[in-house]
Formats: sequence, C-alpha cells, structure tokens
Amino acid sequence: MPRLRTRLAGALLSVLALTLTGCGGSGTSAATASSTTAATANRVQPLTDTPEPQLPVTVRSADGKKVTVDKARRVVPLSGSLSEIVFTLGLGDRVVARDITATFQQAAELPLVTRNHDVSAESVLSLKPDLVLAEKTTGPSEAMGQIRAAGVPVLVVDPAQGLDDVGPRIQAVADALGVTAAGKELTKRSEERITAVRKAIPAHKEKPRVAFLYLRGSASVYLMGGKGSGATSLLEAAGAVDAGAESGLRQDFTAITTEALAKAAPDAILVMTKGLESVGGVDGLVKIPGVAQTPAGMNRRVVSIEDGVLLNYGPRTDQVLKSIVDQLYGDDTK
Repeated sequence: MPRLRTRLAGALLSVLALTLTGCGGSGTSAATASSTTAATANRVQPLTDTPEPQLPVTVRSADGKKVTVDKARRVVPLSGSLSEIVFTLGLGDRVVARDITATFQQAAELPLVTRNHDVSAESVLSLKPDLVLAEKTTGPSEAMGQIRAAGVPVLVVDPAQGLDDVGPRIQAVADALGVTAAGKELTKRSEERITAVRKAIPAHKEKPRVAFLYLRGSASVYLMGGKGSGATSLLEAAGAVDAGAESGLRQDFTAITTEALAKAAPDAILVMTKGLESVGGVDGLVKIPGVAQTPAGMNRRVVSIEDGVLLNYGPRTDQVLKSIVDQLYGDDTK
C-alpha cells in the first residue's frame, strides 16, 4: 500500500472543501445537513518577500544520498505537495513542470511530466532541470534512475504522515533551494495557522468517531483507512477519533466490510471529493454494504475534502483542518 498511500496524499485536485453535512455523534454538536461549498481558495499564498537562493548547497536526501545543488533556476517538483511548498516559499517562477497532482491555480498551466502517476524521464529531462524534488515513492525507479544518470540533482523528501511532518518537509525543500530562512518563516506561519484552527475547535463532551474511506467507484475500490492511512493526525487535531485505527485496523487501508464498519461505528465519514463523486454522492455512499447501518450512514453525515490537499501536510494544511472542523461542528465553530 505505500504507493497508494502517496497517491492519496497528492491525488487529483486542489483545495475546495465541499461541505456535505456536519457530524455530531454522542455528546457532540450536530450540524444540519448542507450542500454549501466551503470558501477555500484553490491557490497557494506565497510569502510576502521573495527570497533569493544562496547556492551552492549540499543537503542530505531522504534516500540517504548527499545532493549538491549548484543552481535552482529550473525546478521540477514531482508531487503536488512539493510543488505547493516551492510556490509558497515564493519561488514558483522557477518551477518549469508539474506532476498530475499539482492542480492549484498558479501551477495549472505548467507542462505535465507524469502519466497517471508515473514519471516520464524523457519529459523531465527535456526541460533541462537544475533540481528535481521527489517523494520516496516517486517512480517508476527506472525513470528516476535515468534522471539521476543524466546528472540532475534529485532530492528525495521524507513522506508526510501527520501534522508533525509539515515543518520538516517545508524545511527540507527550502534548504535544497538555498532559502533556509524562508523555510523557517513558512514553517512558523504554517504551524501558527494550524494552532489557531485547533484553538477555535468548540468544546464537546465526547470526541466524534470519524472513519476515513478511500473510494473509487469506477474501479470498485472501497477501502477504510487504518493506523497508517495518514488521516489519524488530522482527525485527532480536529478533536475527533480515527474510527478505523481505533477499531484495530493496523494496515494503511483495508477493504470495507460490513463487520469492519460495524466495529468502527463512525459518527461521520471522511472522504475525498472525487471519491465521493465516483460512487454517486452521499446517495451512492450509503448503498455500500454496511455504511447505511453506521451512525454516520443513518444520519448521512459526511465530511468531504478535495483529493489534492487532504493528506499533503503542507502550507495549506490549516485550511484542510479548518474545513474538517467546520464540517464536523457546523454552526458551533462560528
């Protein structure tokens, strides 16, 4: 599942959180069902002052290699999350290509260098990059090997698993680009915004139980997130419980069964927007065996976040967290 895990983290589109309904659960404040679209802009917000890279630098890559970056005038980030960091650092004008998962407005017109989720070495090398940024699961390995063999520096960044990874991922990219101070500034800004959202969570007697479901109806893929899905940190920060992980699911994702859903007993269901669309919306979701029998299914309580940012754990994670909180607690957050 690790490759699926990364695909979930930077899947299809960028942030616009679709509020389908709120979540109550025992002792929580239940929101009224709604089809209102949350006002979250599909843009990144760069730092006010554009930094000037101080190069060359030598940094350690997450794959154990030392990477020397002599210049960074042509940068290719191979995930939406990494693209978001570069643009938010204020260096978006140096990005010459995008991965399929980078769909925020500032990157939308850049040429694609991935097919589905596979990197095209030929496409990357044709753009003559000074630096390629990659995730540990970026592949195929043959393509990455071709890029390295051509002499292009490749920095691999540790994967995002939770809120604690926001700062380290930002700083790893900033250091490689020679803008260490800007990385510290962006990390501080991101962490302060996340803290502000957490402080605004309304008091509630019991934590709502939320199950993270990964859905792709066209491929008949119906999975429930467990301990390693990446959603646990967000749900806990939102004052909720990851129902899948708490019910004993140790794998990243496990096929949905009636028994597993009954054991998880979620008060609400967290889904990616495209996944929800793929099963026919909430009407289709409750037809998946076992969903209608859960408290979430009976009350049609669904929290929907766009695919491209839900598990990114980057500069816009505060917006993701705020949308989850708003949908879970409704008017109580106003």
